[in-house]
Amino acid sequence: MQDEGAADGENLRQRALRRRTAQVPACRNFTEAEKEQEMKRSRIAALVAALTAILMLAPLADARPAAEVNAAVDRVLAQFVAKVKGGQQLLTTAKGVLVFPDVIKAGAGIGAEFGEGALRVSGRTVAYYSFASASVGLQLGVQKKDIIIVFLQDAALARFRARGPNEGWQVGVDGSVVMVNVGAAASIDSEKLNQPIVGFVVGQKGLMYNLTLEGSKITRINK
Repeated sequence: MQDEGAADGENLRQRALRRRTAQVPACRNFTEAEKEQEMKRSRIAALVAALTAILMLAPLADARPAAEVNAAVDRVLAQFVAKVKGGQQLLTTAKGVLVFPDVIKAGAGIGAEFGEGALRVSGRTVAYYSFASASVGLQLGVQKKDIIIVFLQDAALARFRARGPNEGWQVGVDGSVVMVNVGAAASIDSEKLNQPIVGFVVGQKGLMYNLTLEGSKITRINK
């Protein structure tokens, strides 16, 4: 009887151990699910914060009258031609040039960018647009930069202009903007000029490299 009791006790211990072992994966999966849910909440919170920052920056840019925007566009293009070899030829042959002067970037960890600019065709302003973008990363304070987007093909320009004020045009979704580096002697990297749309970003210290406009939203506005 003692042997049978010992055997029963051993069986009970083994069953209890199996139950505990079977429960371990479920606990681990639950923990991983919780982590994934927390990551989703963090991403949503970051996006909301960035969008809030954009809404706070928007009135600053929106206050600029059309004459002021055009004067700033003239300044940006003049500096581009003066500093970049081949810049004048590029602008002359372009089907359209979209310029956003003084795009404001602000944030601490979560950044937002906003600005207003003008689209020029054959050297004449044909429409005004806003630029908005959000990012998460190391950033602090307020910065300004100029963005120049050059349309090198009629079809690309036509698709861009076809987007209405309530639709907007998102870089990387509605069309790609290939960022162009400036090589030796401040000359344009001509290998990228076979793309439909190319872009340049100019900061306080000159042309900026290794940047992307992916995800940025460009929307036609009234002035």
